[in-house]
Amino acid sequence: MKKFQRVCLTVQEFPPEVGGVGVSAKRISLFLKNLGYEVHVAVFRSVFRQERKLAEAGQFRRSLRETSEQDDIIVHRLYPAIRSTLARDQDYLMDIYGQLTLLYQEYQFTVLHSFFINETGFVTTLLGKENDLPVITSVRGADLHKHLFDFQQQKQIAWTLENSDWTTFVSQDLMKRARIFVPAIKQRSSAFLNSIVPLDFTYLPTPKLLSSLRGTVIGSVGNFRDKKGIEYLLDACQKITSEFTLLLVGEFVAKEAGYWEQELSRSGLADRIIVTGTISREEALGYLPYMDIFVIPSLNDGCPNALLEAMLAERAVIGTRVDAIGEIIEDGVDGLLVNPYSGEELAIAMTQLIANPYQGQMLGKAAKQKVLNFLNPQREMADWAKVYQLVTQQYEQINGKLLPV
Repeated sequence: MKKFQRVCLTVQEFPPEVGGVGVSAKRISLFLKNLGYEVHVAVFRSVFRQERKLAEAGQFRRSLRETSEQDDIIVHRLYPAIRSTLARDQDYLMDIYGQLTLLYQEYQFTVLHSFFINETGFVTTLLGKENDLPVITSVRGADLHKHLFDFQQQKQIAWTLENSDWTTFVSQDLMKRARIFVPAIKQRSSAFLNSIVPLDFTYLPTPKLLSSLRGTVIGSVGNFRDKKGIEYLLDACQKITSEFTLLLVGEFVAKEAGYWEQELSRSGLADRIIVTGTISREEALGYLPYMDIFVIPSLNDGCPNALLEAMLAERAVIGTRVDAIGEIIEDGVDGLLVNPYSGEELAIAMTQLIANPYQGQMLGKAAKQKVLNFLNPQREMADWAKVYQLVTQQYEQINGKLLPV
């Protein structure tokens, strides 16, 4: 297979920052490195709340680039200049684009690959078109589930999809929606699931709040916000009559703090709920073996890493029929599926597993085997190798010239 010399991935987060997109970007960067590519990652945000706060505090700066190395991956963190309290999004974004252009001129990338349409896709695709480079765009979830309903962003989303050389999706549902929105991508798009590296949970740190757990432990992990459907999990827990602890490993997003404070108060379950707050990934993983039931009640969710981690930990999983959750879990075989927005269905499923712990154990064992057999890194690396090969061939056929090797 012909290989590009240098790949530049553009992402809005990258470890040690916590977030599903960052975890996936790191995993895929390592795949590409193992396939023989020199991998660069450009990290930047296209939502400039922090810059505005700094400007209001009188903290101005020139544009800034911080370059480091992680596992032989070259990471460039880009920060726009802060010159005025009156700066608009386009001022900051134009600065980021200038820094991306300088990166290209310095390293002469031969392919660009963006993660998440709204944050990185547009500027990455524009850079590719202006410099005659092939571009891959990876849709992760909220970019088509939420931002598509922002009329101001629809044209940008459509233009990015139309002009990317290939688009990947983490679920069939996402790909279907994109193909409806921009039919032209049907012949240059594909969907495949995330993978996970096998973990040995025995070597993880002992959870700090372990002694506070009582009865059946019903758990969920994530950065809890609108799409996670936690209010329906609260509704379901109100119907459980036996002793239990609802363990939420993570934190509620700050912008929705008032709403979640209200929902927790209204649930009447304050003495049964534990919220860990923001903790390290290792500490969060350490809680999984102590959950009797793992619930992921998402309203939409791409292909959540938390689901794969829970399956790998042999947990009895209850998930909703949305995106990759509904594609991965086979109802009654390696987990239970319910409809989104339904606290009643969640309650029935949880009551079933509480009454039959043996069923939960069997579902957990089957879930682990599915992850090991079908959602392993070797499978995903082969998927990415195929995408890059297809993009190479497509680019050369259209442009009538060979890419450098």
